[in-house]
Amino acid sequence: MARHGENLRKRVDGRWEGRYKAYSENKGRYVYHSVYGHTYNEAKEKLVAAKMTLQKNLSIDKGDENGNIERTCTNVWLSDVAGEWLAENRKKWKYSTYIKYETICRKHLFKFLKSHRLSDANSDGNDMELQSKISDHLLSENVSESMQKSICCVTNQILCFANKKYGLRMLSLRRPLVKTRKKTLETFTNSERMRLFSSIYDAVDKYGIAILLCLYTGLRIGELCALRWSDFNFEEMTLTVERTVQRIAVKNHAMRTILMEMEPKSEGSKRKIPISAEIGKLLSGLDRDEPYVFGGKHPLEPRTLQYRLKKMLAMAKIDDRNFHMLRHTFATSCIESGMDVKSLSEILGHSDVKITMNRYVHPTMDSKRKQLAKLAGFYGQIHGQMA
Repeated sequence: MARHGENLRKRVDGRWEGRYKAYSENKGRYVYHSVYGHTYNEAKEKLVAAKMTLQKNLSIDKGDENGNIERTCTNVWLSDVAGEWLAENRKKWKYSTYIKYETICRKHLFKFLKSHRLSDANSDGNDMELQSKISDHLLSENVSESMQKSICCVTNQILCFANKKYGLRMLSLRRPLVKTRKKTLETFTNSERMRLFSSIYDAVDKYGIAILLCLYTGLRIGELCALRWSDFNFEEMTLTVERTVQRIAVKNHAMRTILMEMEPKSEGSKRKIPISAEIGKLLSGLDRDEPYVFGGKHPLEPRTLQYRLKKMLAMAKIDDRNFHMLRHTFATSCIESGMDVKSLSEILGHSDVKITMNRYVHPTMDSKRKQLAKLAGFYGQIHGQMA
């Protein structure tokens, strides 16, 4: 019969067995180890000795009621664990994802993770200290809420990795840590849109058609630059979004960055979009001898398209804006013209209609004025009935 609470039992062969748990590097989890003795006392002494051997190499807590031995190395820092986490998952992620996470670690996390020893990481108050350091950093750097969430997501994945590998109990960080004032996203006004259209149609080229295609479909700049002629079905008048391009930092390369073609950011971003007869007519005038619609033999460089937009805005005497403003203008125009949010969300490639409403759809002053005019008319009817 096993001795309760001691993990000792007498086997059918007459020997006593003591069992304890320890972390296995090879298996990546806790496994049972056993010691044996001809008597209860002998087995108990061996069990104590085995645990003492672990304690010489590891800084441990008392363990739980099941006899688990917590593995927390005395000479390992959280920054080391972050490096282990990046190395272990590198092959699982898309290269762009790895670069994003590595950049976050290098620019935002390593500087203070290297001051947290793993053996003290889950001590009382240490989680709060870690939370406070990250909060102070984000506040001093004026990090956007979007980047805050990414930083906290990466930090929590590192903590989760450390908990599993080293038997810690570190708490997840809260997010967002620092509230920042959201920037008001603007759209091109009707007057600016008219001047931009005029500037494009005065000298139609592939760059102007790319800008118009964004205004008619809301495509992201990377999706536009990666479009191939095989993505269009001119019988059904649709285009399919299956890839994007992005300039990615590369280590140990002659160039610091390369233009990389990849799948869209999410499954929802892979989508089919109807195109208008006007766009189809403009596209039909472009050369189809090479695979990429706007780039030729290779995807178009997004910075080239950004530059072309700035040049057209200057010609149309419109204040400088970034390319994403076209996508935002498309979304707002669709809502103002009566499109339902669900359809717009799918066209934009969002996974949730809330993203569409919160990020892109902002009623203009003209729209608000029209709605209030309707209310005034309704009140006028009531007043007329009372007269």
